[in-house]
Parts: sequence; structure tokens; C-alpha cells
Amino acid sequence: HSLADAQNQRRGLPSFLPGAPDPDQNLPALSSNPGNQAWQLSRPLPRSFLPTVSLPPGLEYLSQLDLIIIHQQVELLGMILGTETSNKYEIKNSLGQRIYFAVEESICFNRTFCSTLRSCTLRITDNSGREVITVNRPLRCNSCWCPCYLQELEIQAPPGTIVGYVAQKWDPFLPKFTIQNANKEDILKIVGPCATCGCFGDVNFEVKTINEKLTIGKISKYWSGFVNDVFTNADNFGIHVPADLDVTVKAAMIGACFLLDFMFFEHSLAGL
Repeated sequence: HSLADAQNQRRGLPSFLPGAPDPDQNLPALSSNPGNQAWQLSRPLPRSFLPTVSLPPGLEYLSQLDLIIIHQQVELLGMILGTETSNKYEIKNSLGQRIYFAVEESICFNRTFCSTLRSCTLRITDNSGREVITVNRPLRCNSCWCPCYLQELEIQAPPGTIVGYVAQKWDPFLPKFTIQNANKEDILKIVGPCATCGCFGDVNFEVKTINEKLTIGKISKYWSGFVNDVFTNADNFGIHVPADLDVTVKAAMIGACFLLDFMFFEHSLAGL
């Protein structure tokens, strides 16, 4: 590797930077029947596609993906009673096959009185029930007029091992966040639109390099139709990233998607 590549690796920068191999080469074949079945790796990844260090257990599913779909499950009880229940999400590949399942852990008091700012823990398990990612969200502020103590997530993979953070950055006009490594060094930036209401269309948050000169992906909140967006809290998201992006960064992107859902789309009327 060149000196620049070695420096990038020491800083925790993702592997999609110049010099990375073509992510479309040597990928394992996927089933042609998407359905709703759970997805398992049919054979080991090619050695040339694996990073030089071992992957966190359970994150090998992410190493092949350039599209991660997150589908929030509809809570019928919450719809009937008008109460806020714990969020649940299915995490799928581009064929619609479930690879993970995420469940929010929070107390009723926080959901009722702290609403979208509530502290919570999201536990992400694979299809065998093994917890592979833990996302911790503390109670913090969320205001364009308050430049301190803004939103932050801690990403653990496996549980107990911190691999990254998602931190909100103050900006008077646009929603901005940074993806950080375990040492809280900035890796990527997420920049949202000025208006996140998504009137009859998708809402895209662009994933950029730190200087914001290059866009390398996006997190999209898909518009699911007028009735669904107005009368339910169920949201659908797509995370578009380079296939060879480090799996711990992809895990942080999943956490960032949850944070965006809490902050901008938790209330059904906000999803219009």
C-alpha cells in the first residue's frame, strides 16, 4: 500500500477511498428468490474481499452489501390506543431478505414524556437470535438554536466493544451529522435537506467525505404513500453505500438511520 493508504487505515477511514478493489468482483451469489426469508451466507467470502483484520462476529453479512433496507414494523396496539410503543425494525438486503432484527428498549415514561428525544437502547440480532450490534442513545437536546449537548449515538459491535459514534453537528440551516470511529475521529459526514417533510416524495440525506466535496452514498427515507405516512409511524429507509465500506462504518450508518427516524419521522404527520 502507498503511504496515503497506510495513513487512511490508521485514521480509521473507510476502504472505499482511491485504491480500493472493485466491490463488484468476486461477490458470492445470492438466492434468486427474495421473498421474506431470512438470509444466510451460503459460502465463505473470497479471501481477497476480506479485510486484513477479523470482522466483528455477525457483521460478515454487511461486507457484501451496497444497499441496506430498514423497514419499521407497524405497531397495531399503538395505532389503536394512540400511544407510543417501542420501535421494531427489520433490516434486509437488496432482495428483501432479512439479515437482522432490531428492537428498541426504553421505558414507557421516556416514550411518553420525552417522545422523540428519549434515551433508549436498540439491540440488533441476527437470524439466529444472537445480538451483534448495540446502539445506545442518551437523552440529549435537539434544536437549531442550541449548539451544545446535541444528539449522539454509541455503536457497539459486538456488544461491549465500541466501534463508532454518530454525532449531530450544529448548523442553523441543514441537519448535519458525523460518523466517527471508536476514537471519536470524524470519518464521514451526513448532510440532510433543509426541509425533511418529504411532501409526496423520498427524503435523502447525503453521505459525504468530511470536506463535503464528494458524495459517496445516501440514506433515503422512502415515501410509502399518503395513508401510510399520515396514519402510521411505519417508515422505510434505504442505506446506499459502497460495497467495500468497512463493516463497522456500515453498522454506524444503520445507527444513524435509526437516529434520523427518531428525530425527523417518528410522528406520522412528520413523514408527509
